[in-house]
Amino acid sequence: MTVEPPASGEPRRPDGPRNPGDAWVVAETGEKYWGRFGAAGLLAFDPARGILLQHRVSWSHFGGTWGLPGGALHEGESAILGAIREAQEEAGVPNGAVRPRFTSVLDLDIWAYTTVIADVQVPFDPVISDPESVALEWVPVDEVSSLPLHPGFGAAWSALRAQLEVRPVVVVDGANVVGSVPNGWWKDRAGAASRLRARLEGLALPARDLGLEGHLWFPSVSLVLEGQARGIASGLDAGSVSVVNAEASGDDAIVAEVERRVAAGETVLAVTSDRALRERVERAGASQVRSAGWLVDLLAQADRAGK
Repeated sequence: MTVEPPASGEPRRPDGPRNPGDAWVVAETGEKYWGRFGAAGLLAFDPARGILLQHRVSWSHFGGTWGLPGGALHEGESAILGAIREAQEEAGVPNGAVRPRFTSVLDLDIWAYTTVIADVQVPFDPVISDPESVALEWVPVDEVSSLPLHPGFGAAWSALRAQLEVRPVVVVDGANVVGSVPNGWWKDRAGAASRLRARLEGLALPARDLGLEGHLWFPSVSLVLEGQARGIASGLDAGSVSVVNAEASGDDAIVAEVERRVAAGETVLAVTSDRALRERVERAGASQVRSAGWLVDLLAQADRAGK
């Protein structure tokens, strides 16, 4: 997928120490890309208002066009943190106002640009906070293509817009996942379920695991619990993980949750190693079904990476 590159003209920065990332990367062909460690931009999406666009100042490359707030990454900085930092610096995006949904990466080997698509959790009004913007506006999705867009963003917009309609969710068979690891969970079922819930917060999945386009997705998660594990997340559902407490059969609750999510237009990946339940969730509309071991391994990898 093509994504918006930064300006070819070096952005002007306020007086102060220069970050080592604020430098050119020059290809053998002579093409120049801004950001020694790559670059990233934020596509903030608010269903009520559209996406946040920056009207680029005239002295920048393709000045007068509209694009995403973004810029060069710092050394060792993740694309997500960099995109949000740049959006805070250029558009005054408040801390905690957006939640990443997925990323799209243009990798040129010598340089990479990441578009971070994020959902607005707390509505805000953008503020011009550096000299790189003429204006910052929420633009309705249907009106974006009518603007004079930065060529890179314009080329990417159609594919990015289609992905705005995609909302993946992972429905987890909590008892099956907890019971797949012989770590003494039976001594404290509620505690084991609580620990699983905490580890599922911020779950990141490669697009291929969800059968989607893009690079990395951050799906919402429904953790279905039964028996003694029920009720462990009371008052803790503000994050990306919601807990479904089965009143009777855990399997029936999992199938019902898959059906509910599918009916809402979401793309569902179910996690269970129970063969009979796997068949039921597939009939209920789950597009992918993965084993408990798959999720355990994924969480272990995240732990090792210092999630």
